[in-house]
Amino acid sequence: MDYKIGRSVSLYSYQEEYYLGKLDLEGCIREASKAGATGIELLAEQMMDSFPVVTPEFKEKWFGWMHKYGTEPTCYDAFLENHIYDNRTLTLREQIKMMERDLKIAGELGFKTLRTLVSTPMDVIEGSLDCAAKNDVKICIEVHSPFSLNSGWADGYMEMILRTGTRHFGFMPDFGIFCRHIPSPEREQAIRKGATKEGVKIVDEAFANRVAKGFTKIKYDTNLGKAHGEYMKVNGMPQLMEALKKANASKADFDYAGASFNYTWCDPKDIIDNIKYIYHTHAKCYELNENYEETSIPIKEVVEAYKKAGYKGFLSTEYEGNRMLNDAFEVDSIEQVRRHQEALRRAIEE
Repeated sequence: MDYKIGRSVSLYSYQEEYYLGKLDLEGCIREASKAGATGIELLAEQMMDSFPVVTPEFKEKWFGWMHKYGTEPTCYDAFLENHIYDNRTLTLREQIKMMERDLKIAGELGFKTLRTLVSTPMDVIEGSLDCAAKNDVKICIEVHSPFSLNSGWADGYMEMILRTGTRHFGFMPDFGIFCRHIPSPEREQAIRKGATKEGVKIVDEAFANRVAKGFTKIKYDTNLGKAHGEYMKVNGMPQLMEALKKANASKADFDYAGASFNYTWCDPKDIIDNIKYIYHTHAKCYELNENYEETSIPIKEVVEAYKKAGYKGFLSTEYEGNRMLNDAFEVDSIEQVRRHQEALRRAIEE
């Protein structure tokens, strides 16, 4: 099969160690390289002290690290902060200028893709396409659960792609849309917070039924809260709440039920259908066991779809299990990333 899949690490994966001062930016890059990754995904707003100014000193250090650790820039994670004022939302022009700022930084630091959040308005993206082309950076909207490809939501963006003919905007799937099970650390944390055996069973069975039946995909709506609310409703949230009430469930049970709608199962075939417009991927993970198995996501099955589609891009490890552990345990993001990189290697090469 004609594919060329690289392995990257989003430095978001090391947020626990970074926050605690155990790793600095260079340390994160070093650990990603030691794990076997050749690509680096950067959160410049968090990790670049001079942000939003790219100083000559930082630029020299950045490219020096890339050379030293045998890595390359893969994706620049942008955050469109359109509520920086208490009394108003940024105007369209202000938001476009913020996007253009990030596109220029991304281009200067050698990135070819820029991640924008699912909440980024479509007119902001469209208004930034000329700047993206000028800097040779592809804007990628993150397809983050519960959003999905082959859905009414994705159709809205696809229409814009086809209408403009742009080659500088596309999709960035997140492996969180391929959850066959609720992540184990989510369940275990819920139990620590008081979830009951019966409540957990009801929620897990409801999720399993949604997977078996097939999720009703989210629709496009400029009001994301409305879209998400409708998504939960049509996928059984009212019935689940009623079942928990009848079981005299605890508050932690209800919280766990709500959290279960943060995960969804999509057919990996969605990747094949949309591969022409997929430029980067967040290979989300929550827990890798000692056998290099992700406890909620069938990595091999998902990667096989990328291979079959002929993907020529990076799968970027994004470890997110830390927030489900750090209330009770010491987090070891370094080991989790290492395991995930090995799982990806096996899935790509075998």
